[in-house]
Amino acid sequence: MRILLLASGNDIHSVRWANQLSENGNEVHLCYSSNHKPSVDKFSKDVYLHELLVPAPYGYYMNVLQLKTIISSVRPDVLNAHYSSGYGTLGRLVNFSPYLISVYGSDVYDFPYSSKRNMKLIKKNLNAASALASTSYAMANQTSKLIGCLASDIYITPFGVEVEKFYKKSTKKNINTIIIGSIKKLSPKYGIKYGILAIYYLINNFLGNQQDLKIKYYIYGEGEEKSSLEKLVNECNLQDIVEFKGRVPNDIVPDALNELDIFLGTSVLDSESFGVAIVEAMACEVPVIVSDVDGFKEVVDYGEAGILVPRKDYKAMAKEIYNLFKNPELCHKMGKAERKRVIEKFNWIDNVKEMERVYQSLSGKK
Repeated sequence: MRILLLASGNDIHSVRWANQLSENGNEVHLCYSSNHKPSVDKFSKDVYLHELLVPAPYGYYMNVLQLKTIISSVRPDVLNAHYSSGYGTLGRLVNFSPYLISVYGSDVYDFPYSSKRNMKLIKKNLNAASALASTSYAMANQTSKLIGCLASDIYITPFGVEVEKFYKKSTKKNINTIIIGSIKKLSPKYGIKYGILAIYYLINNFLGNQQDLKIKYYIYGEGEEKSSLEKLVNECNLQDIVEFKGRVPNDIVPDALNELDIFLGTSVLDSESFGVAIVEAMACEVPVIVSDVDGFKEVVDYGEAGILVPRKDYKAMAKEIYNLFKNPELCHKMGKAERKRVIEKFNWIDNVKEMERVYQSLSGKK
């Protein structure tokens, strides 16, 4: 099939979709605004990249003619916009069919409710699509509320992990050092400060008599909240414990996860509608403690494969971290249950095949 994706070139999600669809034998083209150029994560040489001249957000309106020209040249079997807001607007304006919109989270949870104009725009974009896709059932339900459709009419296309790359490796670990980690953009939505506060509360309320036990908290990612998080670390006197590791390419993430004993998912908004980093940690059999936002609840099966705590409740998170410290057998059992769930529900190869079936259904091609 010939597939044309409208998506950011510097988003790991679009990079992975494009690369795997291409590897599966499809002809894949990706169009991105000029201020969304590919960066850390690289596209396969077999993916055709098209840079749209006008940067976002104006480009979502002003790149229509250029995109129409690309479509006329490529003649795709399906057009798939990632995010119903920005690229969803551009996809609607070119008036191509079949047209699939993949909703992502903030575009249906947060953006529509920030103004009447945004709500009108999202409804118009969603209704213009031939079909809609969501990475989770929770987000499908949220999307259905916006336009009054049935959630069951929305395709579920999880953004899973490559289980042959993300797995538990035999690594030598210091039994007297517990390494906790998070991998997320450093933005308020993702609640990294509550992870820092959990570590502070853990040290001061649970570990006072265990002087031989060392704690490390690795924070992977970059973002606008970094300076305020560094300030919080200094205020809590955690400079020797919390390490900001920066952003790492996706192919390095398995090694980073295998350093960890526990993974924290601290998001505070329901627009965290899936949780790829959580699934990656689960695939590596790292026990996960996550907040009760919509996507996380679904991923960890409401606490059957991982631990749920109320969002922003750093004290509850600290308590669960301590419980895992004391119970290595629970950690082992939880890790096995997590990987089993990932293989059953979030195997990347199966997820991409499901997306291909969606494309085939829309285009009438097998």
